[in-house]
Amino acid sequence: MKNILILGAGFSSTVMIKYLLEKSGQYNWNVTVGDVNLALAERKVNKHPNGRAIQFDINNEEQKRAEISRADVVISFLPAFMHPIVARECLKQGKHMVTASYVSPEIKAMANEVKAKGLTFLNELGVDPGIDHMSAMKVIDSIRNQGGQLLAFYSNTGGLVAPESDNNPWHYKFTWNPRNVILAGQGTAKYYENGTIKYIPYHQLFKRTFRVRVLDMGEFDVYANRDSLSYREVYGLHNIPTIFRGTMRRPGYCQAWNIFVQLGLTDDTYVVENSDKITYRDFINMFLPYDETHTVEEKIRRMFNLSDDSQEMQLLKWTGIFDKEPVGLVNASPAKILQHLLERKWKLEHGDKDMIVMQHIFKYKLNDKLHQITSSLVVKGKTEEETAMAITVGMPVAFATEMLMKSEISLKGVIIPVMPELYQPLLSKLESIGIRFIEEHQ
Repeated sequence: MKNILILGAGFSSTVMIKYLLEKSGQYNWNVTVGDVNLALAERKVNKHPNGRAIQFDINNEEQKRAEISRADVVISFLPAFMHPIVARECLKQGKHMVTASYVSPEIKAMANEVKAKGLTFLNELGVDPGIDHMSAMKVIDSIRNQGGQLLAFYSNTGGLVAPESDNNPWHYKFTWNPRNVILAGQGTAKYYENGTIKYIPYHQLFKRTFRVRVLDMGEFDVYANRDSLSYREVYGLHNIPTIFRGTMRRPGYCQAWNIFVQLGLTDDTYVVENSDKITYRDFINMFLPYDETHTVEEKIRRMFNLSDDSQEMQLLKWTGIFDKEPVGLVNASPAKILQHLLERKWKLEHGDKDMIVMQHIFKYKLNDKLHQITSSLVVKGKTEEETAMAITVGMPVAFATEMLMKSEISLKGVIIPVMPELYQPLLSKLESIGIRFIEEHQ
């Protein structure tokens, strides 16, 4: 029998684990799922005859060596900073590896050795990065093959709540790691516009938004996402005048979130004094000027030039940030306090469904005429476990692992899915389960 080792049994791994277990009988596979939380791993394996759940500690050298030695392919769904640790052991033992995460500098540095050993390290096989690469390259290659010249490329993605479960004024619920949502956008975003490099520092990010419409899902605001410039090399668009990658949120979100950013409530670099003894009202007041006469709400309104019935004020009030409820966290940063507050408010409740929205816009010249293709994807979750996020992050990994196990991938080295021999079969498999892009031409 061949062996698959899955490290990490968190939120996004559910659908992937289920698929590989379902295929295990057909292909004579053993599937081991390791997590620091044994009960979680056992729940994901669900007593499957070809499954095995273990408590896994990445810092246990003996266990790490032993488990990886048994595997034909290792899937890492551990936190991203742990992938290089797994990769080094896979390289040492001559094992293939698959992740959904960005290629880290450490793994990139292994590329020559990985290739020399005839190994395949597949990375960036989630939704973003992952499905975005594959779907974009399909259209980009098509335009190139016709002799077209790309003038602009926009790629925007949002992990959101489905309309039927959208019952709060922020039109948002946590569909992945809450900490990452709170810290999103920190640093400086950069992109190309009409041949000019543009920078957006964090304190300007949620002010500099624009609006798009996606199929029949209505309107979304887009804010810039990290480093768009690097994608010129990834997609072979070295001379493209405009390239922009963004994150989508429903209208109203960015405007209200900007207030938290401006106040400093998303800062994770220091501890708030006596954080376990203050209320949320005390917390937000710590970031406002001292004033003997004005209330906390009045100070916010004056600082941001808002009326009491403005959308921003209504959204802030809804969070409970003005309530006299104890924070109850010891030695917490501002970001952790804000996360603690919002985890209850933005929680996916029983029966809720999430939604992934992705849209690419390609502007190009062909035969001296200007053209535009808008390629859009909407995926809704099925259940609280089989979420849109788990499906779109997990299934590309599952399909790629299946192909590796069946020796259907000949590519060697540190690979991302931007070449036809990888993205064509994967997109076809994704279409078979309803993950399909709709193209609009003009």
